Amino acid sequence: MTRSSILGAAVAVLILTWATCVPAEATAQRVDIETAGRSDLVTVSASAEMHVDPRTVWDVISDYDHLAEFIPNMRSSRVVQRNGDRVLVEQTGVFGFLFVQQLVEVKLAVVETPPRRIVAHAIGGNLREMEGRYELENLPTGAIRLSYFGSAIPEFSVPPIVAKMVVRGILTKQFAAVVEEIVRRDALVKDAPHPR
Repeated sequence: MTRSSILGAAVAVLILTWATCVPAEATAQRVDIETAGRSDLVTVSASAEMHVDPRTVWDVISDYDHLAEFIPNMRSSRVVQRNGDRVLVEQTGVFGFLFVQQLVEVKLAVVETPPRRIVAHAIGGNLREMEGRYELENLPTGAIRLSYFGSAIPEFSVPPIVAKMVVRGILTKQFAAVVEEIVRRDALVKDAPHPR
């Protein structure tokens, strides 16, 4: 595997999980991850079903200024500008694979549709292309389904087979981090004393 292949896979992994932790099995949530690679484009879809307050889910996925506190490999995430439902977010991170470290920088144009959808696409940084979308759905069981769909083209050429393997492993951990934070915050709200 060449150095550029490793670096390219690392860039794709970190940015695909922007938005976006106890392992999924520890929170008893259902988490599904799918990855695919065509040429230099890597696509990812992930979903989790949780019995939590939908407001908590929204609060976590839209908490751009604190994402780096619970998403692995993200160094910083901050809102640069907000105009109604349109947000400009800058994120940085470092991804390491074996002995290789790659700095990732991205500027995201985000459009929020509370409390159901967040759509983002890269308008700057070291990716040729990146798009991501979170969606929330109320299920008949009373659970909330959180879905993520994303695609990216990194600066480096990434062999699809390598990208798919690396993305699957890292995204599972990072998406589980988002799920864990949602479950953690929801438990805090439920355990808080209620005024009489």
